[in-house]
Amino acid sequence: MLVNTLAFAQLFASADVVVDFDPTFLVQLVLFAAFFLVLKPLLFEPLLRVFEEREKRTEGAKKEAREMDLKAGDIGARYEAELEKVRRAAGLEREKVRQEVARLEARIMAEARAESTRIIDDGKKKIEAEVATLRSDIDKQIPELAAQIATRVLGREVRPS
Repeated sequence: MLVNTLAFAQLFASADVVVDFDPTFLVQLVLFAAFFLVLKPLLFEPLLRVFEEREKRTEGAKKEAREMDLKAGDIGARYEAELEKVRRAAGLEREKVRQEVARLEARIMAEARAESTRIIDDGKKKIEAEVATLRSDIDKQIPELAAQIATRVLGREVRPS
């Protein structure tokens, strides 16, 4: 194999390369032209049309994807803007409700304080009335109680006066 490689290298190293144009070359040239003329409309042109159509569809799909991406960005921005509006409106509504609840709570607390004050005042009046009743009862019983105490202390019977 090394011998063949060396012989091949020597053949190309020599400057005397002779190319013969014989009839087989012409036959091959005619066959190539005939195949090209037959295959061009049958194979090459349809194949090139398929490649062009694929390229158009690919570019069209890329363009459509870019447009859809832009639309999605716009829709996303509008969505965020609407969401922010809703959040602000909800915050305002929440603040209104909080204020209303605070007012209601203050009103209920005032009513509860007034009611508890009324109940306490009523209770004090009842207690004062009972104390007055008890004092009058005790005042009536003082002479009798004094007689009982004196009887026990003196050891003899003392009558109330």
